[in-house]
Parts: sequence; structure tokens; C-alpha cells
Amino acid sequence: MIKIAITDDHPLLLEGLKNILNTRETVEVIECFSSAKELLNGLPNSNIDVLLLDINLEDANSIEILGKITKIKPELYIIMLSVHNELPVINSCISQGAIGYIQKNASIDEILVGIETVYSGQKFFCSQTLKKMNIKETDEPHTVPKLTRREKEILIEAAIGLTTNQIAEKLFISPHTVESHRKNLIEKFQTSNLSSAIKLALEYGLIGI
Repeated sequence: MIKIAITDDHPLLLEGLKNILNTRETVEVIECFSSAKELLNGLPNSNIDVLLLDINLEDANSIEILGKITKIKPELYIIMLSVHNELPVINSCISQGAIGYIQKNASIDEILVGIETVYSGQKFFCSQTLKKMNIKETDEPHTVPKLTRREKEILIEAAIGLTTNQIAEKLFISPHTVESHRKNLIEKFQTSNLSSAIKLALEYGLIGI
């Protein structure tokens, strides 16, 4: 019996997926977490084999906590549950320690196959994700850029329409510093302007406005 934990901040999805999986003979959902904080606090005392992890939790972007999870439980098999199907997001999840990636609208049978596949030590991607991975795209970064707290702040303020001087005044930094961050953000996202970087940051769930 494969012991499962699910982490998702949508109660209906969490309970629904738990109930459906518990009707199957090969798996058992023994833990449910509704936030990154709950997950990180509960993991040390849990006895699970596979973690189904929502990529966008209310209190964290799950890509950014994968390192903490694998440090707490190096032997844990992690499958990302996601509404995102962008290659940089997929690549970042795998590079940070996930072994599977499944779209949230995948069938329960595909999720079950994914659980059994990763439990055997093999990577698993749902059919939609595999199609995406077979399409080469050159206009996106290879992985999701890692942003500092200040870079996220500047992206959010720029996203709501503040100018460089307004951002500088609000964050108590110089306009020159803001411009330097803007330039770095454009380079990190491999875009020609900040508007495109903001669009990608929103798509990847790095910021919310």
C-alpha cells in the first residue's frame, strides 16, 4: 500500500481527491495539508511515500519550498499538481526535486498511474505535459527565475502601474536602484521589456496582484 499525502489550499479538491484515491486498493491517503506551513510542520512526523503537491499554495509558491521538503524527507517522491503547463515551470519543479508533474484536470486513472510510477523510482509526466515538453520553445527561460524579495516587490508595484520614481518613493530606495532591478528582471526572464517579465511572473505564480 502506497501511503499518500495531499497538499492543496482548495478544500473541495483536497477532500475530493482524498476520497477518490481511498477507493483504490493500491494507495491510501493518510495526510492532508492545506498550506505550506502545515506541510513543513507536519512532514517530519509523517510516514508517507508520495506527496501530491499543489504548485500554487496561498502562503507559498511550491517551487520555492521544494528544497525544504526534500531536505526534511530526502526519500519522499513528490508529484506536482498544477494548472500551469509552461516548460520553465515544469523544468524548475523537476530540477528542485519533484519526480512527477500532473495537470489538475488529469483523470484519476492517470494520477494513479503517476503515483505508482514515481513510487517505483521513475519520473512521470501526464499526457498534456508530455505534449508540451515535446514542443521546443525558444521565447521562454529554461526554468522559472529565482527572484529576491525586493525584485518581487518591484514587479508587483510595476504591475499595478507605478513609475520608477513612484516605486522608489514607496520602497524607500533610489530611482537608480529601481532601474537596476528592472534591468536585472528583464535579463532573468529573458524578455525585451518589463511588461513581458511581469506577464511571465504572473503566469508562473511568482507574484499576485
